Amino acid sequence: MNSTSKGTALITGASAGIGAIYADRLAKRGYDLILVARSGQRLDDLAARLSAETGRSVKTVVADLANTDDLRRVETLLREDATITLLVNNAGVGSVASILAADVDEMEQMIALNITALTRLTYAIVPAFVEKKAGTVINISSIVGIAAELLNGVYSASKAYVLAFGHKLQAELAGTGVRVQTVLPAATSTEFWDIAGHAAQKANPSTMSADDLVDAALVGLDQGELVSIPTLQDGAAWESWEAARRALTPNFANAKPAPRYKLA
Repeated sequence: MNSTSKGTALITGASAGIGAIYADRLAKRGYDLILVARSGQRLDDLAARLSAETGRSVKTVVADLANTDDLRRVETLLREDATITLLVNNAGVGSVASILAADVDEMEQMIALNITALTRLTYAIVPAFVEKKAGTVINISSIVGIAAELLNGVYSASKAYVLAFGHKLQAELAGTGVRVQTVLPAATSTEFWDIAGHAAQKANPSTMSADDLVDAALVGLDQGELVSIPTLQDGAAWESWEAARRALTPNFANAKPAPRYKLA
């Protein structure tokens, strides 16, 4: 057991998969926990186990973050609980359905959870972190935020939002003492694939375990990475891609269209 408290980590989507592993690892690192998810029984079971194993305080909040009232309750908690030092925005939902097969109402719910909830929770906690000149936000994106063609388009777009949001947060909060890490998992062995109807993906040799994913992401956090991609073997490839993206930015500042857009 780690008797030194690092404050409280609030983790969304904490009842299973990546969120539950974050809860385990952060408790063992000395954080008290607030676990947020829809499944009360799963949360209670996880809280009881982690409290017994680590001696940390573990509280649970049953909430559906796609529901406005539930989301506001968690926002209020983030604003009012001064012990919170770390937010893990892990809650999310995905899809593999094409635009011709997907239900647009389900896509809207995906946007509410993957984008709106993550944004509002981040906005709720960052001012307190800035005031204290300390605090960490971990946002779970996905490699489909870059490789947009792999799965459902709305899902990919929602994860691209998380990546872009993280870039801007990192720029705006530089020098404040607040850290923002964006984590991009690739295929990970979680219930995502069961819900999507592709359970066989969990046994694919290229699929990473949730334990390995979280452990690697936390090493990336320890090393000061702004963006962590645990499955990417060549870290220089990301650095090169990111440098090229940033180098392109000044080239957009032109008052006249490029020659290729001139009328014949």
